[in-house]
Amino acid sequence: MRTLLHRPAVALTALLTGVLLLLAPAASAAGVPDAAATLKQGKVYVDPSMTGRFSEAQAADLTKKIADTDKPIFVAVVPANDQYPAATVARDLRTEVGVVGVYAIWRGEQFKAFSDRQALPPASADRIAGAAFRAHPNDINGALNDFVDQAAPQTRGHGVASGGVSTAAIVVPLVLLALAGGGVLLLFRRARRRKEEQRRAQLAQLRTVVDEDITAFGEELDRLDFDPRAADADDEQRTDYTRALDAYEQAKQRMDAATGPEDVRPVTEALEDGRFSLAVLAARREKRPLPERRPPCFFDPRHGPSAEDADWAPAGGAPRSVPVCAQDAARLRSGLDPDVRTVPTEHGREPYWNAGPAYSPWAGGYFGSGMLPGLVAGTVLGSVLASPGSAWAADGYQGGPEGGEYSGADFDQNDFGGFDGGGGGDFGGGGGGDFGGGF
Repeated sequence: MRTLLHRPAVALTALLTGVLLLLAPAASAAGVPDAAATLKQGKVYVDPSMTGRFSEAQAADLTKKIADTDKPIFVAVVPANDQYPAATVARDLRTEVGVVGVYAIWRGEQFKAFSDRQALPPASADRIAGAAFRAHPNDINGALNDFVDQAAPQTRGHGVASGGVSTAAIVVPLVLLALAGGGVLLLFRRARRRKEEQRRAQLAQLRTVVDEDITAFGEELDRLDFDPRAADADDEQRTDYTRALDAYEQAKQRMDAATGPEDVRPVTEALEDGRFSLAVLAARREKRPLPERRPPCFFDPRHGPSAEDADWAPAGGAPRSVPVCAQDAARLRSGLDPDVRTVPTEHGREPYWNAGPAYSPWAGGYFGSGMLPGLVAGTVLGSVLASPGSAWAADGYQGGPEGGEYSGADFDQNDFGGFDGGGGGDFGGGGGGDFGGGF
């Protein structure tokens, strides 16, 4: 009997011992482990050897600034030594912190920024860090504050807890919840609720654009000079016309029933099908050869089915062949800009391919998941689709980690290069702002 009574006490003692070990101050872990532990708390990390150049007070001020933005931005100031290997320090920090976000690292005399694509396109982090460094040479505080000021408005996701959250504040509630039985499920429910709120916000952002698409197609139907009861209307023409009307009704019904961004794809699929039906109807009425099934105009799907392919390149990107309508093809041949579909964003109206991941299913319905990544490569939408850990694909939301969420070591290591190699990132001399290192 005594043994049986003693077992719960032993178990409780073991549990409390484990908790106390977690709460006990950790031994000073030099290098990346110490930096990662600090970054996980939402604090700016400064190696003790660098406090003469970037003080604890400056780090505290920058920590507060980042916390106020509520963005997943992590900043470390470290010396250029073997504790922070030039080739792997960014990758190692990202692995140990395990959170999708933007990682800005001042190492010795160099400054580079790395990012998960779900939070900020790596090329954007690259350019922002370079501009901040050149604007504040040898001024760590100035460069880091400049970087955060520029990066925060462009970074997606939410920040981590900051302001001195201790291990005890994290561990003790979790232990108590677990002992209470099933309480840890509250954490998952909270995360799921936050994700659902984000999906609703993104759907609201899309709804305005999709309603514009539906309205434009309805106006095309209103302008159509076709009477299915007319003597010169045959059964094939009536079938084309009916199919277009059905597509219009389907688009409206599907949009009314949409509960998330992924539900937009069937809407734009219906609109694409309806516009092609109108193109076939027009060819029958004009006694022309029936058009081949082509994707809609890349620059604005409301232009209808494309007439040909043309070479085009986004700003700073490589040329590629895109489907275009006859009017945009003529504009391109004349050296003019095409008539591009812009959509509202927090930074003003932007081409849809630079408007964020919510537009992935919208564009996927028009162009298909197989074609879309090649069309938008080198754009914001292309970066999202190309990321192996991306939560988005052309056919909708995939449920993966987003900015500020935990992903562990599941990330694209090519986005977290090094400080050495070919002078990339060597701002101290001769680098010319060439970041290199895996970008």
